[in-house]
Amino acid sequence: MAKAIWNGKVLAESNDTIVIEGNHYFPPESINRDYFQDSGTHTTCPWKGKANYYNIVDNGDTNKDAAWYYPNPSNMASEIKDYVAFWRGVNVER
Repeated sequence: MAKAIWNGKVLAESNDTIVIEGNHYFPPESINRDYFQDSGTHTTCPWKGKANYYNIVDNGDTNKDAAWYYPNPSNMASEIKDYVAFWRGVNVER
């Protein structure tokens, strides 16, 4: 079981993460949407495509762009469509 934790809160929990480039991508149904807010930030990966970001928000604290996902990934990354990965202080534990 993998868990993504920030500020003592479990943001996502799943037995079905996909690990790519050292990042656990959590299935979209495994995230606790109460903590996620669209950030409007986008980046592009040469092989995965365009990523969208979420801010993580908890009790007035915001972790800007701490999670990302690929809503329309390239064919090479199609298995992670809408799966969510974390960074910026979000701890992923197994």
